[in-house]
Amino acid sequence: MFASLRRYFSTDLAIDLGTANTLIYVRGKGIVLDEPSVVAIRHEGGPHGKKTIQAVGAEAKAMLGKVPGNIEAIRPMKDGVIADFTVTEQMLKQFIKMV
Repeated sequence: MFASLRRYFSTDLAIDLGTANTLIYVRGKGIVLDEPSVVAIRHEGGPHGKKTIQAVGAEAKAMLGKVPGNIEAIRPMKDGVIADFTVTEQMLKQFIKMV
C-alpha cells in the first residue's frame, strides 16, 4: 500500500500520523508541517463514481460541514488507527509534496 511512498522516505524525515494532526519533521529543520488530518474528496458521477482529492489539511478542515453535496470532508484516521488506507496514502503524498 505504501510502496509508492517509499521513494519519499529517508532517515532524515519522520512522520507523526495522528488522528487530529499530521506532523512532518525534517532533520536539521525541525517540524516543517503541522496540518489537520483531514481530506476533502470530490465525488463525480454519484456515490460509486470517480473520487478525487479536492484539498488536504487546514484547507480541507475549513470545508468540514460547509461543502456542497458532491464534496465530502473526512478524517481518514479514527481512534489512532488508519480507517481508510487509500485516502490516508493520498493525504500523505500531498503533505510530503508540501514540504
